[in-house]
Amino acid sequence: MVELAHHGPEDLFISAVTLIGALIMLMTIQWKLALVVFLLVPLIILFTIFRRKRMSAASAKVKERTAGINADIESSISGARTAKAFTNETYEIERFEKGNGTYREAKREFYRQMGTFQAGMDFLTSIMNVAVIAFGGLLIMGGSLDYIDLITFTLYVGTFLQPIRRLAAFVEQYTTGMAGFKRFRQLMAVEPDITDAPDARPLGGVRGDITFRDVTFSYDEGVRVLDHVNLHIRAGETLALVGPSGGGKSTLCHLIPRFYEATAGSITIDGKDIWRVTLASLRGSIGIVQQEVMLFAGTIMENIRYGRITATDEEVIEAAKRAEIHEDILAMPDGYQTYVGERGMMLSGGQKQRVSIARIFLKNPPILLLDEATSALDTVTEARIQAAFDELARGRTTLVIAHRLSTVRGADKIAFIDHEGIREMGTHDELMRKNGEYAALCKAQQTLQSAGME
Repeated sequence: MVELAHHGPEDLFISAVTLIGALIMLMTIQWKLALVVFLLVPLIILFTIFRRKRMSAASAKVKERTAGINADIESSISGARTAKAFTNETYEIERFEKGNGTYREAKREFYRQMGTFQAGMDFLTSIMNVAVIAFGGLLIMGGSLDYIDLITFTLYVGTFLQPIRRLAAFVEQYTTGMAGFKRFRQLMAVEPDITDAPDARPLGGVRGDITFRDVTFSYDEGVRVLDHVNLHIRAGETLALVGPSGGGKSTLCHLIPRFYEATAGSITIDGKDIWRVTLASLRGSIGIVQQEVMLFAGTIMENIRYGRITATDEEVIEAAKRAEIHEDILAMPDGYQTYVGERGMMLSGGQKQRVSIARIFLKNPPILLLDEATSALDTVTEARIQAAFDELARGRTTLVIAHRLSTVRGADKIAFIDHEGIREMGTHDELMRKNGEYAALCKAQQTLQSAGME
């Protein structure tokens, strides 16, 4: 596409000027002979239009196959450790070869179409020379033309054909470039499912009072993950969400920053409907630490600073200290300039988790969503991080999803959620006295800990 934009206008201008000049000279020398050239030009134009459609389709397939093979390569590189752990290197090689073979077939078809186009253009331009010489010979025999004019005319035909060949090359370049541009436009035309409402306003002065009113959510029609949930989290309060996997804990949290849209009901922050505030201001007020950490290919300093792009180095270092990762970073060869690799492959699971936690300390938002935030940490580090979280959560609205119930006993409220919704809610002591689902879960974990299984 860059080559097309760079050389395309230049080729079109030069070709147009050369063609017009050559046509004028051909008409001047012998108008009857010039008619032969004019009659063949439409054939060249029709052939070009017909072949361009096929070349365009073949080029589009090449672009699609290129995108597919690039995605497979990225996935294979990111999952290199997993492939090795399952000894699936041979499978990954075969998968790459299969994708490469599909790409090769698409490329072969494109070259076939391009070759047919080039051969056809060469044939038609050669026929033009033959027709000019043949008809010119007849005119010489009839006394309407002498051989000097025929030679001169033939030379100008060569000049006339030169821009045609250049235009043919332009058509090939245009086809390839526009196929890529069309693919680009298709991707850029994809609209996000979740956007700002027309009357959306910034969410300012956030205290963090969150209310769910009759909220229902389903990924697929007929399969509800949350069903008529009503929940109120006061500003500065810590709510822990516990329960079996698949009960909707993470989904409930993801509805607050509008990663998903509720099927029914409403969610408000400080009395403002989240569908009536801008996404930027909403998500800017929320800090999220997820179970699966996403680190970018860059340095540790860059990954922590992602929490607040304008932060100084000193602020980044302070955030790392509060996340209990500072000492580990200093022990690395390049310190804060250590390259973490694709998706943080150069760091351990605990280190990646603590880098993501440092981002939140740096962002310093009024609302915190902690989705299994300490799940990848050892017990000692988890205790230190938990103390830092307690400090960070003070005065902020915090939702905590936890697998280890020992980390949520100090929460202001604990909600037990399963596929039937919020079954129980209260403090740790209240729920233990109730001797319901939460108490049963605590006892089960205590049994596993006693047996050394957790």
